[in-house]
Amino acid sequence: MNVVDSSGWVEYFTGGPNAKFFEEPIEATVDLVVPTLSLFEVFKRVLRERGESVALELVAHMMQGRVVDLDATLALAAAKLATELRLAMADAVILATARASQAVLWTQDSHFEGLEDVRYCPRPGNEGTAS
Repeated sequence: MNVVDSSGWVEYFTGGPNAKFFEEPIEATVDLVVPTLSLFEVFKRVLRERGESVALELVAHMMQGRVVDLDATLALAAAKLATELRLAMADAVILATARASQAVLWTQDSHFEGLEDVRYCPRPGNEGTAS
């Protein structure tokens, strides 16, 4: 199972330098887990930058995976991870979703580097810096 961080979805959809890194987990929809928070983050960004029709099209692609809602159990697990790892709320929810789903988290955000069950690819020019 795979979870792609919101930045990975945007990277893939925009054809950014790391798009190829995210291609395998995104296109293998049978093994794809999508946190509802990722839907929010990607839709918001694409809506702002490219408009509603493009944003809806991209979210429809994301929803080909198994969408996981943020429930009480997941929220508490995310709060615990946020405290232990000093993560922002969105990052903690996405990591908690991956762990609850026994999935690998695919990301280019450096604060996930070195964590168990994380596949990390640094952003070009930002190696070793937090995003």
